[in-house]
Amino acid sequence: MTYFTHILMNNVIPLSVMIALGAILYRAFKLDIKTLSKLNFYLFSPALVFKMLYESTLTFGLLVQTLAFFALFFIAMFILVEIVIRMRGYQGGMVPAMRNSVIFYNSANYAIPLNQLVFVGDAFTLSIQIIIMMMQNLLPNTYGIYSVNAHKKDTRQTLKTIFSLPVIYMIPIAFIMRWLHIPVPEPVYAPINYVSNAFIATALITLGVQLGSMKWKLKLSDVMLSNVLRLLVGPAVGFAIVCLMGIHGIMAQALVLSCSVPTSLSSVLIAVEYDNEPEFSSQVVFSSTIFSIFTVTMVIYLMKFIA
Repeated sequence: MTYFTHILMNNVIPLSVMIALGAILYRAFKLDIKTLSKLNFYLFSPALVFKMLYESTLTFGLLVQTLAFFALFFIAMFILVEIVIRMRGYQGGMVPAMRNSVIFYNSANYAIPLNQLVFVGDAFTLSIQIIIMMMQNLLPNTYGIYSVNAHKKDTRQTLKTIFSLPVIYMIPIAFIMRWLHIPVPEPVYAPINYVSNAFIATALITLGVQLGSMKWKLKLSDVMLSNVLRLLVGPAVGFAIVCLMGIHGIMAQALVLSCSVPTSLSSVLIAVEYDNEPEFSSQVVFSSTIFSIFTVTMVIYLMKFIA
């Protein structure tokens, strides 16, 4: 009950309040969701990624092992969701929308506080989660954007769109500057801090604006299918992979926990920015966040059996 209450009070309710504010602001002022989306893609997200990677303490061995786990997990979930997509007979934009709702998950503003709650501020498990967060920021801004544009634009236009996004440059820049001990001047670092701190609020308000502006034609079976794949199948696959790789102890627990979080806000931002099933994506993010109260609590309980 302690985990349940803490997740409810410190994750789900604050997230829900911010989402509700976005919906209220849209009803009152008809906020432009495209402007909010561009702020997230071109300003807030790159600043957050740079700050977290620049300030992190990652070892090369931990980086390689965590990336190997992530690659196997990503491939396994990709194959599973592709099987589901074909069995359900999805067409057009619904194909990348369902795929993105499963393979992209909330590894930053949900998973990092959760990690620090469960492991009581452990720096080792935080480093693992930061590596996962790095990949979950890189992939939506590369493959995620490619997938929703592949059936609308030619490859050259899609690649041009991807390489126009600053977040894919922030990752190598942050690593290089940290490894070479290159300091960021305070007049530059202070604005980076301000902007990165605004990411969560802006992303959640964007989701609220999208929820407030759409006509609620809920595709319940599709939304629930995505939730099951993300919240139940995801951690089960993560557990299978840590067993396959022979990873044990606290690292195994941190990796499995990283797989259990709800669908990422990135899937909504991509859907809104490129007009690809934004209603479905918004409903999945909102519902998976609510249902994660129960599923994440269950995963935390079961983690004690991972030796």
